[in-house]
Amino acid sequence: MPELTVRSEIYDEYNYKTEMKPSKEGNVISLFPFWLPARNNTLKFDEDDDLDVERRHKEVIKIEHSSKTKIAMVGLQVWRGAFLLGDLLIHLGESLNGKTIMELGAGTGLTSFVAAIYAKSVVCTDINIGGILDLIKLNAKYNTKLIKSQFKVMPLDFTNTDWDGSLLNEIRKTDIFIAADVIYDDDVTAAFVSTIEKILNIEPPKTIYIVLEKRYVFTIEHMDSVAPCYETFLSLLDKIKLNSQWTTEKIPLDFPKYFTYDRVKELVCWKITSKSISAQL
Repeated sequence: MPELTVRSEIYDEYNYKTEMKPSKEGNVISLFPFWLPARNNTLKFDEDDDLDVERRHKEVIKIEHSSKTKIAMVGLQVWRGAFLLGDLLIHLGESLNGKTIMELGAGTGLTSFVAAIYAKSVVCTDINIGGILDLIKLNAKYNTKLIKSQFKVMPLDFTNTDWDGSLLNEIRKTDIFIAADVIYDDDVTAAFVSTIEKILNIEPPKTIYIVLEKRYVFTIEHMDSVAPCYETFLSLLDKIKLNSQWTTEKIPLDFPKYFTYDRVKELVCWKITSKSISAQL
């Protein structure tokens, strides 16, 4: 049986596509607009002593990506969760100043570029297949004006946690990990959860934000629509939490929307925070 080809829903919801020529046949270049809020709430007055209101301003992320792929290469597309995670990062804003952020399963790199507006350093990681890392590097060149932080692209495969010294060193230095749209296949989910388990056991304490979209299917077994990949994720998360002091919380999605997309009810965001070993004693 041929492998299923999939296409992100966002391409049909809004017209992001441009006529710009991509670097590779089969790719497209899209422009994803978003708003950045005023940097601070400090009152400023002009030379006539009138209140000078600093207003939000519009920015655009330029991304080259595939318009459809096999399931194994969905990272070459842009998915809805990336926008929600981008919204969250903009909402956190200046609290990310001075932080090192690593994205897991970064795909096209979109949310890493948002993180790079605020963070001290960003490490953008994904599996080194299908030209994903080269695509991230290309997209980083497209968005150099946005990237204010140190920016690095590195390979990280969820199925291999035998990390080399350079990757392990970056993980140790990282304060915040982010991931979007990595829960779509049970095997990938299991490998991802094993990866974050190892990360959370590395000092100093880490915070992980995970955004995903629950995808429902109707099953005869349940005689109802269920989200099996999401349920698998929750089950595996419960298992790795058993002997830990980590805190987990499902974040309310009541923060502002800065990107142009449909924030559907199936989108969820989890925050996991580890504690230092000494604090657990």
